[in-house]
Amino acid sequence: MGCGSGSCGTAKEGEEPAGCGSKGGCSTGGCNKNNVSDWLADMPLSFNENFNIVEVAFKNGSRKGFYRNTGNFDMHKGQLIVVEAAQGFDIGEVSIQGELVKVQMKKHKVTERDDTIRNILRIATEQDINTFLDGRNKENETMVRARAIAKTQNLQMKIGDVEYQGDGKKLTLYYTADDRVDFRELVKVFARDFKVKIEMRQIGARQEAARIGGMGTCGRELCCSTWLQDFKSVTTQAVRYQNLAINTEKMSGQCGRLKCCLNYELDTYNDALKKFPKNVEKIETEEGTATLRKTEILKKLMWFEYEGTHGNPIKIDVETVAELVWMNKQGKKPATLGNYNVVENVVIDESKHDDLVGQVSLSTLMEKDRKNRNKGRNNRGGQGNRDNRGGGRQEGGNQENKPAQENRNKPQGDRKPQGERNNQQGNRNNQQGGNRNKPQGDRNRPPQGDRNKPENKGPQAPPPNTDNQ
Repeated sequence: MGCGSGSCGTAKEGEEPAGCGSKGGCSTGGCNKNNVSDWLADMPLSFNENFNIVEVAFKNGSRKGFYRNTGNFDMHKGQLIVVEAAQGFDIGEVSIQGELVKVQMKKHKVTERDDTIRNILRIATEQDINTFLDGRNKENETMVRARAIAKTQNLQMKIGDVEYQGDGKKLTLYYTADDRVDFRELVKVFARDFKVKIEMRQIGARQEAARIGGMGTCGRELCCSTWLQDFKSVTTQAVRYQNLAINTEKMSGQCGRLKCCLNYELDTYNDALKKFPKNVEKIETEEGTATLRKTEILKKLMWFEYEGTHGNPIKIDVETVAELVWMNKQGKKPATLGNYNVVENVVIDESKHDDLVGQVSLSTLMEKDRKNRNKGRNNRGGQGNRDNRGGGRQEGGNQENKPAQENRNKPQGDRKPQGERNNQQGNRNNQQGGNRNKPQGDRNRPPQGDRNKPENKGPQAPPPNTDNQ
């Protein structure tokens, strides 16, 4: 969630906040927790012109209350105002006003004549806002110090959040504990250390998560910190009704309790389960006994499988199952469940979509990877061949290179045909291969009887023709 305009500006001195254009209040409900989109803000108060109750939110919506606008102040959503408190005054933000306040009061069972509704004193001045911001800025440091003090007292409690009153004369500490905690000595230490009035409030794990906030496994901000006001009990029965795997890690939220969203679709599943036949475990047929293996509640299908066969389930709709169960009660058996198998038509979306990755497919990536592997393999093979050739030159000495050099210096027209050159090359390779098995000292030595004969160095260049000279 975010601002509908893309940027919420800050207010200059003496001016209204710029940005979303809603006079300081974000119309999308995404600038703070528990914000409300006032969809009745433009509706005139035609039902009751004397209705002057406003809903005020404190500390980014973690706490809300109703207050009377007895001074008929001209206020808008998101404006800071000064309201009455039990002792002193507090500063809050206008959340909603108008007809939508009546809906919220009816939801929380608050009447217009309730004595607990306090009055709005004034619009917050610059001095009031500075005092309010000073308290907000030192809340984090105060919470760290309060946790350290509670640890020295050896109390089994966790301080999750602290809140200064608007006038800075009262500090409320919210804590969680499994058992009852005697914090009378702790309050004295807090009052002596922080020099303000101390109030301790015990909250549950869900209320703590709502005040702190966070991200859920769905990737969105926690429901309890954005729009969820009341916390209904969530049991494992809701998990079983929806055929979900009972996995504690996946079913638990940030608070360590079962997720509140397990109740969102519970009514839909309960309505669908009313159409399912009850106590159906097996169906008797002439082919054999079929056992229930799976139930798809929203599709209204039941999967059966014959005993002794695995991997061949039969899908039957709930109306047909009810008829088959009635036939079994009458002593009748159908021939086979295969006659009632439901075949689902799979719709393939053939519409073409633009490939945002630059028209790159998996086959293209695989082909590219294959070419890279082949290229690397060829490079390694070429390096090995070059090394072998270098070793042959070192062993053979300059004698094997002389014919090649002489042939290279021969004129183009005096070269022998390709076939003869290949035969001569093969003879040299055979000779070299035979000499490899000899000792190192005799490898390049000619035979004993032919030691005085000239060494055969391969084809020689023909003698120059002196007749033409």
